[in-house]
Amino acid sequence: MAAFVTVVCVATSCANGTPQEGEQRRPSMGTASTSLTLDGEPWWPVGLNAYQLGTDWRVNAGCGAQVDLDGYFARLPPHTLTRFNAYSSLAVDEDTGELDFGPLDAVFEAAERHGQLLNAVLANSEGSCEGGEFKGHDWFAGQWRTQVLPGEPMPYRDWVDTAVRRWRDSAAAAAWTPVGEPEPSICAAQGCDWQVRDCPADAAVVVRTFVDEVGERIRALDPDALIWEGRAGGGQCGSAGDDYAYVGASPGVDVLEYHDYEVGRELPGDPVSGLGRRLAQARALDKPLVVAELGVHAGTCLPATRRRELVSRTVGHLRAAGAAGVLFWAFVPDPRTDQCTYDIGPDDPLMTLVGR
Repeated sequence: MAAFVTVVCVATSCANGTPQEGEQRRPSMGTASTSLTLDGEPWWPVGLNAYQLGTDWRVNAGCGAQVDLDGYFARLPPHTLTRFNAYSSLAVDEDTGELDFGPLDAVFEAAERHGQLLNAVLANSEGSCEGGEFKGHDWFAGQWRTQVLPGEPMPYRDWVDTAVRRWRDSAAAAAWTPVGEPEPSICAAQGCDWQVRDCPADAAVVVRTFVDEVGERIRALDPDALIWEGRAGGGQCGSAGDDYAYVGASPGVDVLEYHDYEVGRELPGDPVSGLGRRLAQARALDKPLVVAELGVHAGTCLPATRRRELVSRTVGHLRAAGAAGVLFWAFVPDPRTDQCTYDIGPDDPLMTLVGR
């Protein structure tokens, strides 16, 4: 079925699913040295990760709970940036195995209706919500061009072409992230948990070559969009120390990232791979660095109001230190307030910081 679906996709050119006539103008997200701009003006986004937006239980296997899309986007100030999963697995009908773009089309269309902006993450290294298979060294070294992984309808290369062609004309399509937290490590005999994976000597070269080629591919299809790198930014395989700058220098990367789950302790951080070092490397590269995931546990372990206070202070510190924006992790429609989680529900106090 996977091969058949791919052929159908090519034969039909995967026609754009967004309106062609009378569509809204897409705001222009750009860069100016280490800062972001929106329509040519300085812009410091405070946005959200909302990875579940593509879930539609009538169609796909989903990735978390289903979200009321109009309800979500209507809550946000105009031009709030939302980072979400636009995986190929979410464009597959769970019952028939055939392509169905409806759930992902709906995300872009709802964002357009409410004047919002999207950063579409096209895959993730861990394989979560994509069939569960880890994308490691060999995948980044070349398998991404031809391999069809379990739960996915086509090779990653074809999905990049399909997704960018389909949604590039959407007024909401502001940025693309090729892979969330890419890590070209090798699974060990005892499993593939990060604690036991091996990091080969050529890891940084493999990631750099990948982002060079995929970035060039995306830019050829959508010259006006920004390409975010997706890396966690710490000491991960292929990113540790100077490797971060080596990969980040790629012409296929416009925006650098750091994922912060040490809120209150992130600056200056580890001298080799901490946020302070990453900001210095971003300045040397003359590229913006966004804290693309900022997560703080709350619920039974911390009142939501206290979390808001902590995050508000941290956002100020990040801006003063030279970060180019921040996206909170993570919006969910069904927050587990009786547990200790990163969940940010519709009525969470953190929502009052978004868009400021």
